[in-house]
Amino acid sequence: MLDFDTCNAARLRRDPAYDGVFFIAVRTTGIYCRPVCPVKPPLTRNVSFLPSAAAAERAGYRPCLRCRPETAPFCAAWNGTRTTVDRALRLIDEGALDGGTVTALSERLGIGARHLARLFSEQVGASPLQVAQTRRLQRAKRLLDETTLPMAEIAQRAGFGSLRSFNAAFSRLYGRAPSTLRRRRAA
Repeated sequence: MLDFDTCNAARLRRDPAYDGVFFIAVRTTGIYCRPVCPVKPPLTRNVSFLPSAAAAERAGYRPCLRCRPETAPFCAAWNGTRTTVDRALRLIDEGALDGGTVTALSERLGIGARHLARLFSEQVGASPLQVAQTRRLQRAKRLLDETTLPMAEIAQRAGFGSLRSFNAAFSRLYGRAPSTLRRRRAA
């Protein structure tokens, strides 16, 4: 935790570089704020500094309604819907759409399938299924380049339901069968 004078100077300047680094607890009001809060700064003798919103709440302070310190940088609420998309991307990487549906994925995230599709469109520029397909093809390409596994094994490890769907997806993207790529590497 930073020293009192550094925190106080940042508070008086409303320095955005310290937003989320510390929180201001005001003894006279029982409220805690972010260093960038636009309200009139309290007297220095009435403030103390805490390292997190959770520490301020544990000490009995309630969040300011103006600067919303519980949504300070680097917390899940501050990231908003980006947190949901990040969780969805992690689940897709773990194979959530290799055998499951977008509806099942959205239920795991606690939102609707249409909302998930909208979030992906806004933040990723592709649907969850397109992202899953791209990730499967990337895994397959890596396995083709780095191993001598049979094509059926590569398709299965990459997350494809069948060798036929693997060949079709690979041909659509690369314009050739995966076996031709492997032959070229061997030559």
